[in-house]
Parts: sequence; structure tokens; C-alpha cells
Amino acid sequence: MVLAWPFKKRAKSFLGIDIGTAEIRIVELSRYGDQEKLENYGSLSLAPFYSISPTIVKKGGLLFSSKRLAELVASILAEAKMETKKACFSIPDFSTLFTTFTLPPMGEEEISQAVKFEARRHVPLPLSEVTLDWLITKGKPSSERKEELEILLVVVPNRIIDQYNEIAELCGLELKALEAEVFSLERALVKNQKGVFCLVDIGARSTTCSIIDNQTLRLSYSFDTAGNDLTERLAKTFGFDYEKAEVLKKNQGLLEGEKDLSATLKPLLSAMASEISRVVQNFYEREGKEVNTYIIAGSSASLPGLKEYFAQYFKKEINIAFPFSGMLYPSLLERELKKIGPSFAIATGVALKGLE
Repeated sequence: MVLAWPFKKRAKSFLGIDIGTAEIRIVELSRYGDQEKLENYGSLSLAPFYSISPTIVKKGGLLFSSKRLAELVASILAEAKMETKKACFSIPDFSTLFTTFTLPPMGEEEISQAVKFEARRHVPLPLSEVTLDWLITKGKPSSERKEELEILLVVVPNRIIDQYNEIAELCGLELKALEAEVFSLERALVKNQKGVFCLVDIGARSTTCSIIDNQTLRLSYSFDTAGNDLTERLAKTFGFDYEKAEVLKKNQGLLEGEKDLSATLKPLLSAMASEISRVVQNFYEREGKEVNTYIIAGSSASLPGLKEYFAQYFKKEINIAFPFSGMLYPSLLERELKKIGPSFAIATGVALKGLE
């Protein structure tokens, strides 16, 4: 699906590019005064380009060469007539390592070396082969040495960064930033909102559960049960081919229909909800804080009946991601944007990073 419309360009505009295992999604945003404006968006399914089964596909990382991915990205840009050259890319969670640890009280000038020293205990690769980033999620650095610091460490292999740099160069894009998906998701969905949120990103090959506490990412955990598993279970149970199972999943989901799909899907969704509950419970036991709201994003977030199923399971407010909230866009696109919003949340968030 690619869509374009003739908005007048602003001086500052950015592309947010999300290369997933099932689809490439691109969002083009500009700044209109103090408000963001949706200029354009486009996507391309990767399924026709696979020569192996989805079961094997979901076990991989970036599954195509840099040259091939650059060709696919360029085809979206050309068809949608996106002229912006400045771009930010998101890095998939399966290519990123998250870990947390504490440091003793120390001043700000000491943190960098302390993090690198502690990272050797947590990173399974030589530090020369990875790039480190970190956040202080609890405590404040102080020369008075009063409180411990909780650190969220983000680790990305250099070979992954090199591949994204190569993709951008081959596309003729000016790469401004690379960012782990979870930070893009947070920016798109809970920026400037207080409270404790659980972001659930249901992708094709993995689901990521992240806790945001008053605009700070406290933890992020990924597990394997995801969209492809739902499709594969339907295909196996009813003897469908993968494509037919995917269409039925998207159109009927947990609702009543010619076949009862819910009996097949609910055990997997229950396993997914159980993993999410474990993350939320661990956070509650550690911090004494309850999640106020769950926000569901990703390609399977719009599964018919899923919002109601999760609402019954978690007994909390459940929202389906809509990353275009508060932006300027043609009102006639409202219905379509609501439909695609969950799957475009990451691309939107990383585009917003460029506008910061």
C-alpha cells in the first residue's frame, strides 16, 4: 500500500523508516509551527520477496542484503513521491540487547566509564564490536553521593549499524539517527503523558512489552509469541495456506464467522497475555506501581476482538495505538489512518525524532 497527496513541503521534514520482517513502512512528517504534519506515508509487504517459508523467516534478522533492502526502500519513496532526504531508521528489538543494572552513587562525569566497565558483565560480545547507549532510569548523579543509579543499557552490534548506514547511502538518504524501536514507540504513543503505561508491540516475529513510568522507559522485554504464530496456527488447524490464514486472521480474528477461529487463537493470546502479566507484575513487585493503561501496537494490534479480549484479561484500560493523534492531516484519511495506525507507530516515532 502506498499513498501520496500534494501537501506543500515545509523547510524541516523527516522520514521515519521501519524495516520489519514482514513489511517496510515509511512516514514523512514536517513541522508546521508548533505542530507536526503528516506529509506522506507508504509501505511494502516483504512476503512476495521471500523464497523461504514464514516459519524460517521469522527466526532471522535483517533477511535481505543491504542492496536489496535499499532497492525496496527506494521503490516506496519513488512511488509515494517522497522528496525528503533526511531520515531516521528504527532498529528492530531482535537486533538490540536491553539490560538493567545499578551503579553506586557517583557524579555525572564518572558514569560513562562506570557503565562501560559494568557492561562487560552483561554484553555477550566484545565491546569493540558493539555500540552502547544508556539511560538513567532511577536516581540522579550527584557529587554528594547519596543514591544509587539504575541504568538501562542498550546494546547494538556494529554490523547492524553498518548495514543501516549502507542502506541509507544506497538510497541517497542522509541518515540522521538510528534508534531502538521501543524509543520510537514511546515517543509516538506516550510523549508528554504522565502515568505508568505498558506498551505492547505485536510484530510478525516477536512481541515486545515495555513499561513507561512518567515518560521514562523502565524496562523492555521481548518474547517469541507474535503475529506469525497466530497465522501459522490457523493454517495448520484448518488446512489453509498461509495467505488465506492471514486474511482470515485480519478480517475475522476472535469474532464469530463461518469457522470458529477464536478457539484456535485464544491459547496463543493467553500465552501472550501471561508473558505481559509477568512483566507487569515484576515491575509492580520492584516499584510498587501499577500499570494504568495498556497500549497495543504492531501489525496484529487491529486483530478483531483483541482489544476486548485484553480488556477482560487485564481489567485495565486498553487502547489501540494511534500515532497520528494531534497531527495535521486530511480529515478524509481519518478512517484509513485509524486502520493502519498500530503498524505505523514505530515509523512515526522515529520520524518525530528527526523533528526534535
